[in-house]
Parts: sequence; structure tokens; C-alpha cells
Amino acid sequence: MIEIVATLSRKRFKLDAYVALTHRVTALFGPSGAGKSTLLNVIAGIAHPDSGRIVIDGVALFDAQQKIDIPVHQRQIGLVFQDHRLFPHLSVEKNLRYGAHRFESAAQQKGLEEITALLELGSLLRQKPYQLSGGEKQRVALGRALMSKPRLLMLDEPLASLDKRLKSQILPYLKRVAEEVEIPMIYVSHSMDEITQLTDHVMHIAHGKVHAAI
Repeated sequence: MIEIVATLSRKRFKLDAYVALTHRVTALFGPSGAGKSTLLNVIAGIAHPDSGRIVIDGVALFDAQQKIDIPVHQRQIGLVFQDHRLFPHLSVEKNLRYGAHRFESAAQQKGLEEITALLELGSLLRQKPYQLSGGEKQRVALGRALMSKPRLLMLDEPLASLDKRLKSQILPYLKRVAEEVEIPMIYVSHSMDEITQLTDHVMHIAHGKVHAAI
């Protein structure tokens, strides 16, 4: 169960959201500028709401009344952006291990083997990000997020920067994660075609307001 109640006002934008999620995979659908990324930033702790609360499986990450505001690095939320944000000087393996830096080496190795198999990254482990295609970079970014064993995985339009061919290559991996990994997921997109391949539970956002499932 994920509960998000949040208001956030900016000069030309206001987020006013109430979201109660019980499905393991939920899509957040809406046009550019609707507030999708802002809502994810609020959940992750990158942006701080003016009021409200954020609770995941009974754990309060933010509660304005109780003065709770867990720092970003302690929220245990995996976030995958559309521009992958890999460390360019590190190999694929080291990028993946960075996601599990708080775990002991044995747990890191076990996680690395599982994620490498799930996302078919074995042949890429020694390469650097500049040697990868856009789709491969996103698979590594997804793997790094999963390596952190998050309580929630959020994907912010991860296919937006890819062409049609690369999108078709990475969608099967996203479907595999959605079906096989027991982690709640919020998938953000303005493409209903992508969304329908991953989940049938969709929340619509427009002008900073989240509406009922469509």
C-alpha cells in the first residue's frame, strides 16, 4: 500500500495529489508539464511538498504534521530517468555495484548475478557507458536501481529518448521486471501504447491533479 497526499506550489504550477496505490505496477499517464516528474520527485524526496504525507507499506517517508522528512538516500526508492545518468568513468559492472554499495560483498555478488541474468547484461559488464546503445544504457540504469533493493521502483519516461527500434528492444525487459520482480512500481509515460504493455492500472494526471484510474 502506497499513500501519497501532497501539495506543492511553485510560481506557475501547483501539485495537489492524493494517490492510494494497491496494485504492484501502476502507470502515471499525462501530457508534458502535467506534473508527472514533480510527483515522482516529491515521492523520492528530491522536491519537498508544502503539506501532506507519503507512506509506503506503513513506513512514513514524509509527514508534514509529524515533522518527518526522510532524506533521499534513506528512502530506499529506485528511480530510473529517461537520460540513464550512468557514471561515465565506471564500467557497467561498477555502475551496477554502485546501486548496492550499502550491502556486504556477498549480497552484492548475489544481486549482481540475479540482475545480470534478468536483464541479460553479462556480455556488457566490462564496457563503459559510451560503448553502449541507448537501450543498453537504460537496461543498466534499471539494473542499478534494482541492485539497491528498493521498497519502490519509479521509472520516469525511461523510453522517451529512444527511437522506435530501441523502444521495442527494451520493452520486453521492462515487462520481465514488471512480471517477475516483487517490488511495487510506478511507471510514468505519456505513451498509452507503452503503458498497456506493462499494466492495466493507470492513474491520469493533468494540471498537477491526479485523477482516478482510467
